[in-house]
Amino acid sequence: MGGDTQGTQQQADAGGDGTVSVTVGGVVFDRSKNGSGKAAGALRAATSWTPPPCWYAPKYTPDQLKKYLEPTWEAGSTGYEWDAEQRDRYVNGHPYKDFNKDKTGKGYFWDSFVNKDFPPGWDSCKEPIFWVDQGNPPPADVKNAVTPRVLAELAYAEIRVPGTEVTLAPAARTKVNLPTWAWLDAADFKPVSVTASVPVIGITATATATPKSLRIEPGTKDAVTYPASGVCEIADGRIGEPYATGKANRTPPCGVTYLRSSGDGTYPLQATVTWEITWTGTGGAGGTLPDGSFGATQDVVVQEIQAVNR
Repeated sequence: MGGDTQGTQQQADAGGDGTVSVTVGGVVFDRSKNGSGKAAGALRAATSWTPPPCWYAPKYTPDQLKKYLEPTWEAGSTGYEWDAEQRDRYVNGHPYKDFNKDKTGKGYFWDSFVNKDFPPGWDSCKEPIFWVDQGNPPPADVKNAVTPRVLAELAYAEIRVPGTEVTLAPAARTKVNLPTWAWLDAADFKPVSVTASVPVIGITATATATPKSLRIEPGTKDAVTYPASGVCEIADGRIGEPYATGKANRTPPCGVTYLRSSGDGTYPLQATVTWEITWTGTGGAGGTLPDGSFGATQDVVVQEIQAVNR
C-alpha cells in the first residue's frame, strides 16, 4: 500500500497573535513570516530541481492502522491475494506482529502523502506502510521520508514572495534617450520564511528566502540597461536606488534607457527578482537550496522628446 492521497486534506489553525499554521500531509507549516499581498507568488527554482511531489510521514499508531486496514480486508474489495499479503505483513509477523501493538507509544507507522497540486511524480511514493521507532531516522533507502532536509524542501514549496513591480522614475511615462531609474522598496523586499515541522517526532526545518538581485528586461531590443547585464545586485538592503532631484545627469545604478518610442502602445518591462534560499533544521542541520525567482510585467510608455521651434 502506498501513494495514499489522504495527505491532500488540510487543517488550518489561527492563533491569537495572527499566526497561521496549516497541517498538510502530516506536516505542519507555519506561514506567519511568509510574503503577503495580492501580487505575492511562489518561487520558480533556477535549476531543474523541484520540491518533493510526495513524501512519507508518521500517520498511524498500531491501533489506528488496525482500524484502517481491517475493514478493507473484511470487505474483500481488494482481492484475496492482496489481503493475504497485507495480513502477512502487518499481523503474522513478516515483519510486523499484530500491528506492532507491543510497541504502542514507541513509534509510528509511516505512509505516503501527496502534494495537493498533484505535480509530476505525485504517484511515485509507492512504499508500503512501514514502522519507524521513536527517535530513529526513517530508512535511508526510502526517498522523501521526512527529515529536516526534506522538511526544508517542502517549506520551499510553501514560500510566497512579494510582487515585483519596480518603482520607475519618470513614473507614468518616460522619454526616448532619457535614463529611467528603477528600484524596489527595501521595506517590501526583505527575507521571508516558512517553517515545516512534524511535532509527533520532534523535527523541524525553516526555509528562508532572501532577495539577491533584480533582472530587468525592457521589452524591446531598442534599449540599454544599467548595468549592461540588466542584473541589479542588492546593496545596503535595497535593489536599485531611488531617484531624487539633482540626479538627472547621473547614470542610474539600476534602470533602462529606451532608444525608440513605444508609439501608440507600451513596452512590457519584465522585472524578475532572484531569491537566495537557505535552511536550518533540527540537530544543527542546514544548508542551501536552489535559488528561486519571481517576476512580473509592467507596461511602460515611451515618448519622443518634443522639440520646440521658435
